[in-house]
Amino acid sequence: MNTTILESSAALGEKGGNIAAHIIREAIATKGQANVILATGTSQFETLQTLIASEGIDWSKMVMFHLDEYIGLPVSHPASFRKYLLERFLAKVPPLKASYLIDGEGDASAECERLGNLISQHPIDVALVGIGENGHLAFNDPPADFDTEQPYIVVDLDEQCRTQQMNEGWFATMNDVPRQAISMSVRQIMKSANIICSVPELRKAKAVKDCLENEISNLFPASILRQHAQCELLLEPESASLLTIMK
Repeated sequence: MNTTILESSAALGEKGGNIAAHIIREAIATKGQANVILATGTSQFETLQTLIASEGIDWSKMVMFHLDEYIGLPVSHPASFRKYLLERFLAKVPPLKASYLIDGEGDASAECERLGNLISQHPIDVALVGIGENGHLAFNDPPADFDTEQPYIVVDLDEQCRTQQMNEGWFATMNDVPRQAISMSVRQIMKSANIICSVPELRKAKAVKDCLENEISNLFPASILRQHAQCELLLEPESASLLTIMK
């Protein structure tokens, strides 16, 4: 893993988007197709904007998966990650070759199986991810399952994770935040050829410190990224403020 501290959240997003765009162009040029995982949430705003504005991408040769979705939440809800990607990404680029969004409104086990079969046929060229305030990777809250080979799993959301979603303004009260989600598994994320992990904001500083300065452990789920040779961890001064190893 390579760690870079950028001067601002905007610079972090621009860097992440530009790296992703380069990888996508290279994959299309060499293989005729790029398979991509997109994350959602506030950490991805600038990254996705940069990616959308990038030149030279043949969007008709891109296949998109995403990381997670709440169980039981309609696509019309402001917090829906399907809604996020439909409005903030898919509506702003030409039609992709395919986009596989997670539907958490039906049979969750069947949806995990459907998506697992699909992603097994599409080796991922680049995954865009973030780190949660509790150190989660996707919705794999601590203690995360580092062992399952299932590409998508049903997970329980812990209190810190649910509080973060409410505090970010996606839900009015804690009672409104779903207690379960469908999440891409840790092992599936780690199978990506390249990972770009963007982590802005002071509220993520402790999670960043825990994941970089403690042992690699499922108690600090994103710490597993340290084992990935082609992972770019992008920070800015606030999210990196508690680190000692970078000083």
